[in-house]
Amino acid sequence: MNRFKDTTDASARSPLAGCAILIAALLVMVFLIVFSTRTLFRQSNEIAKFTAPQPVPVEVAALENQDALLNGLAERLEAFRQQLTGNAPARLALTPAEMNLMIAAYEPLRDFRGTLRVAGVAGDTLRLAIAFPLNGKPRLARKDERGWITSDLRYLNGVLIARPVLAKRELVLQIDALQVAGAQVPHEFIEQMSPYRVSERYLTDRALGPAMAKLTQVGIADGKLVFTRVAEGNPSGGIGKQQVDSASRRLVAILGIVACVFLVGAGMVVFIALRAKARRE
Repeated sequence: MNRFKDTTDASARSPLAGCAILIAALLVMVFLIVFSTRTLFRQSNEIAKFTAPQPVPVEVAALENQDALLNGLAERLEAFRQQLTGNAPARLALTPAEMNLMIAAYEPLRDFRGTLRVAGVAGDTLRLAIAFPLNGKPRLARKDERGWITSDLRYLNGVLIARPVLAKRELVLQIDALQVAGAQVPHEFIEQMSPYRVSERYLTDRALGPAMAKLTQVGIADGKLVFTRVAEGNPSGGIGKQQVDSASRRLVAILGIVACVFLVGAGMVVFIALRAKARRE
């Protein structure tokens, strides 16, 4: 009895199990770091195939000699805003030229200047000329740059084809295609980018945020982008089941990988502990 008790006490005091757990945890951490870094670099290499180091300038609508159009557009926008404050139906239809004029003239839309232009309307989709900046491959920062890791921008230059819809009280674009000259954009990248939350930045805007929240439908009709508020209606549109399923599959895949890594680590701990026990016996 005393010999068995002494053996058990010695085993309990043995640092082998704790060391094995620590080693397994370190291996899991190293694996996750290496896996994440490798994935990031592979993703950057794939993005580099259909992006460019420099943007292709996107035309900004000229404002010279456009006073009459700007005044008429301003009156329509104000009338639509006033309609949204009440309960009556409201409707605003904008042509591609008017949308481009708004981007050039209105300060809240300044971020779109030179990066986005409405090239036209086709069926129920918008054709948008874009020059979107994306993060490139990570690299060590130079002396004149902040931090110790940074990246050079890559630019997505091309035509974005998307359907405008409402989702959670904001205008989003469900992307159907991305056309880049001389390159093929992977479907996985389009799925990751869509839906593009083009108006997310305006959710907290004092004027645009409440106005978007009162819309009940956004769509294309007669070659125009149409914003609608139906009396006592609920916002329509949103993220479709396909986008939800796609996001769910990505989440399940990531969780599965993490779970496998931890299971492997736990298995290594058990294996090491069993080997140690067999040696002691």
